Amino acid sequence: MGILYLAGTIAGILSRVLTAPALNGEDLLLRVAANASQFTLAALLVMTMGIALALIPVVAWPVLRQHDEILALGYVILRGALEGASYMGIVVSWLLLLPLSRAYQSGAVETASAQALANTLLEAPELGAVLMVVFSLGGFMLYTLLYRSRLTPRWLSLWGLLAIMMNLVAGLLAMFGVFSPISDASTILQLPIFFQEIILAIWLIVKGFNVTEASK
Repeated sequence: MGILYLAGTIAGILSRVLTAPALNGEDLLLRVAANASQFTLAALLVMTMGIALALIPVVAWPVLRQHDEILALGYVILRGALEGASYMGIVVSWLLLLPLSRAYQSGAVETASAQALANTLLEAPELGAVLMVVFSLGGFMLYTLLYRSRLTPRWLSLWGLLAIMMNLVAGLLAMFGVFSPISDASTILQLPIFFQEIILAIWLIVKGFNVTEASK
């Protein structure tokens, strides 16, 4: 489970690194066309991230269901099925930039409309906001279960609960258009859960679930 966390996180970071060249400059579509291979690889990395993170609830299910089957099932549905589907939507959104950039280069589409569509596809603000909300609800179920069961240290579960609430606030504000899911304000609200899940991943790799303590 911890390895899947880290694999998904690393894939997500690398996808942003690969798309960075297209984010720095004036003409987005020309930069996408010039970095088509990087964008394709970035989309594959997002797919990898989505699959890795969607598998986490599946792997954890046999243990979690023993302590609260309803919360465990909700975690599987939200963080497995729905979050995974959101990541696939982002993959499709990014891949659509490639034919749009080629059409833009050939002059087949109007410049202003093409640029506006490209910015929307790259940021995928609606998908990003939905993903943040779904992620937060699934995380709330997970950390509530972990806190009650003591499968992980309570300080780590409590950190998760507080951080996931901040992430939910960011998702709701993004959904109502207060800011973009990838804005600086949104990133600040997401940082606590980012670091918490890195620590959780390392904890699970090193020590795993505390089944002995949870059975008391």
